[in-house]
Formats: sequence, structure tokens, C-alpha cells
Amino acid sequence: MNIWWIRRDLRLSDNQALTAALSSRQGVIPVFILDENLLNTHAEKRLAFLFAGLKELDRDLRSRGSRLVIRHGNPATELARLAAECSTTDVYAEQDITPYAIHRDQAVGREVKLYLVGGLGVHPPAAVVKPDGHPYTVFTPFSRAWRALPFTTQTLPAPVMLPPVPDLFSSVPPDLPVPDLFRPGEREAQRRLAAFISGAIYEYQEERNRPDLNGTSALSPYFRFGMLSARQAVSAAWQAAKKAPNAQSRSSCETWINEIIWREFYQSILYHFPFVLQTAFKPSLRSIPWLNKPQDLRSWQMGLTGYPIVDAGMRQLAATGWMHNRVRMITASFLVKHLLIDWREGEHWFMRSLIDGDPAANNGGWQWTAGTGTDAAPYFRIFNPVIQGEKFDPTGEYVRKWVPELELVPEKFIHKPWKMSSDQQRAARVMIGSDYPAPIVDHVFARRRVLNAYAQSKSAIASER
Repeated sequence: MNIWWIRRDLRLSDNQALTAALSSRQGVIPVFILDENLLNTHAEKRLAFLFAGLKELDRDLRSRGSRLVIRHGNPATELARLAAECSTTDVYAEQDITPYAIHRDQAVGREVKLYLVGGLGVHPPAAVVKPDGHPYTVFTPFSRAWRALPFTTQTLPAPVMLPPVPDLFSSVPPDLPVPDLFRPGEREAQRRLAAFISGAIYEYQEERNRPDLNGTSALSPYFRFGMLSARQAVSAAWQAAKKAPNAQSRSSCETWINEIIWREFYQSILYHFPFVLQTAFKPSLRSIPWLNKPQDLRSWQMGLTGYPIVDAGMRQLAATGWMHNRVRMITASFLVKHLLIDWREGEHWFMRSLIDGDPAANNGGWQWTAGTGTDAAPYFRIFNPVIQGEKFDPTGEYVRKWVPELELVPEKFIHKPWKMSSDQQRAARVMIGSDYPAPIVDHVFARRRVLNAYAQSKSAIASER
């Protein structure tokens, strides 16, 4: 029997690794390895989502006559042991692109015959390159090349039945409380995709930046663990575009597809330039004189900066393990540009906190916001958190949900409550500085400080040449 080694593809439909493992008609053993490197991430919400997802996958397999085998330990050791138990050497898995995954797979390949197939994205990183074979480092030409590659809207159906699995030992994943916002599993992922494609995708272009609206798909946790394939999502979006009632609706579908291409762009960057997990992509911004202020970092982590839109985002993250993408940019910009704290501190905190924490997307997003990455926002682009709040949460509904101290603050002051008079603060039942913090840094001062810091780094590199 062949071994189907499941990593980030917790689904039965449109699964190229499963299809490849079944192609020899020798039967297949679905296996997941509880790797200590995975378990030691301290990302409790993400692990809870994964473990619950494994249980859902096992139920889906059992309904088709199979079951999931879970082993605990080093993947190379455990797969070699399992292969010996089953008198096989062939292991099929979906290719992954992180430095750890590549190193792990090389070790496994020395123990068994490991066949890696596509499926992490619509196109593998090695396929979306320049004519000379070099990788793209700017999104727009990457996107053009991505779209020019062959694509079929046909996806692989889930097997109706699967061969039974021999009597093999299987571990039980830890039992952690699953966050309420995201039910795990392929069935839920498909339900969410169908609901989004049938409605909100047509307003996505207009509403995607509004955290007070349900304007996004909220599918990122399902992409993270492959409960939904990128190919399934793009296929559904293109079909929705064909049915769009007008040009604006079609454009919204294209905008959402563009977000999936951004995801694959960051996968390509990590695949081709793995050093980005340690340092800035841009050499000129590797010497920024960051501040070491643990109290400021802690205030940001706890949502106590005094800027409501920032605090709302950080509290949403703490409570749910998820944050609206526009607010991710705002909170990241605040940490880096207002507090002058190293973007890697924020990247690490997000990876600990996010259910959808993905090394490529998380690193790409943080380096984009910090201005240190490939195709990044200009380093001198500094979000004003008050203006961002007023623009994207105009009535303050999002802030009031996650910062209940400000529930009675008038709309005029919801994104700048420190500008209320003492009488207005008493009327709103929130005294700034006691019930809710005053801003921990002034925007004008912070802007001047960070521009000087970035200029120092660029000057230092220039002087070395």
C-alpha cells in the first residue's frame, strides 16, 4: 500500500497527493505525523484548529471505508517505521516551500521513496518565473505570468470510497478548545466558499477594507491547512465572474483572485529567498536602529495603545485568533512606524496568535508594511491610525465591539477619544488615562522619528559601498 502523508492538505477533494497515491491501485494509508517542531510553536489556537481538523478528516475518511493514522515523532523516523510495517517504500505528499519543510522532506527522502506533487497553490513557485528562469520580485509581473499559465476550472472530486487501512497503531491528537469563529474541516470550508461566491464576492472590491462589515471570505484558516485548495477557490471565483451581473461585480471577483495570487507571490518569495524569515529583503533597511521598549510592545500586544482601531484589532486577535486584513496592516504599521519596534517582533506575535498563521504570508505582510520587503509599501508610507479608523470604520462599530470601554463615545470622537472634554468623557463613562489609555505616542512625533531611523539605515549602507 502507498502512504499518503498529509501535511497542509486536510481535504479529500482536489487533492493531488491523494490522487497520486491512489493511482497505482495498491491502496492508500492516510497518515499525519505530530512533529515536535509543530507542537512547540506555542500557537495554541492554530494547533487547536489543526487537531480538530484532523478529527474531521478522520470522520470523512471513515465514511468512505478508510481512517486516519496519526503518529507522534520525527517524520523521517516515523514514516520509515510505518513503511516497514506496511511493506512499502512509496510515500506521496503535497510539496511545501518553507525552509523547514524542504529540510524535513530531504531527510524523509533518505529513508523512503518520497514523491512530492503540487497543490499548495494553483501554480508551484518554480513554474512562475521570468523567461530567464529567475524569480519575480515585483507582484504585477508575477501576477501577469501567473495568469498566463494554463489553468483548468476542473478540480479533482473526492473519492467515493477508499480502501480499508490495516490494523495499525494510531496516536490521538491533543484535545484543545476550538475557537468559536472557525469550525474546522473541509465541509465547513466548502460551505463558506459557496456562501461567499454566491454573494459577498460581488461587493468585495468595495467592502474588503471595512472591518465593520462581513465583506471578506474569512477562508484564510482553511487555506492555511488545505481544507480548501487554492485551485478550488480560483475556479469558483472565475465561475462567479462569468455570472456577474455587471462590470463592477466582475471586477470584484478579479480583485479576490488577485488576493490569492498575492498569497502565491509570497510563497514564491519564501521559496526563492528563504533568508527573508531572518532579515529584511532590502539590504538598505537591515540596519534600522529599532527601539527596545518591552512596555510599548506589551501595550501593543494587549490592545492598550490608546488608538482605538489598533486596540480593537489586537483584541480581536487575542480573542479569536484572527484579524481583518486591513486592520492587520494598521496594527503592523503602528508597531513598526509609530513605536519603532522591529517588525520581526510583530511577525513572531502574529505567528503565535493567528489561526491562519502562515510563514510566507505572514512574513510577506509584515515586510510589506515595514517597507523592508520585496514589492513593499514605500518606507515613508505611514498610516495615520485616526484617519485609517475614520475611513474604514466610519461609525465606530468595529471599535465598539472590541473596545467596550468606548461603547458610549460619540461617533465624532470614537477614533480620537482623547479629544473629548472632561464633561464629554464623563458622559461617555470613560475617563482617558484611567478607564482607557491616552495615546502612548504622538503621531507627528512618531512619523518624524521613524523617517529619521530609516534614513540612518539607508545612509549606513550607502557609506559602506
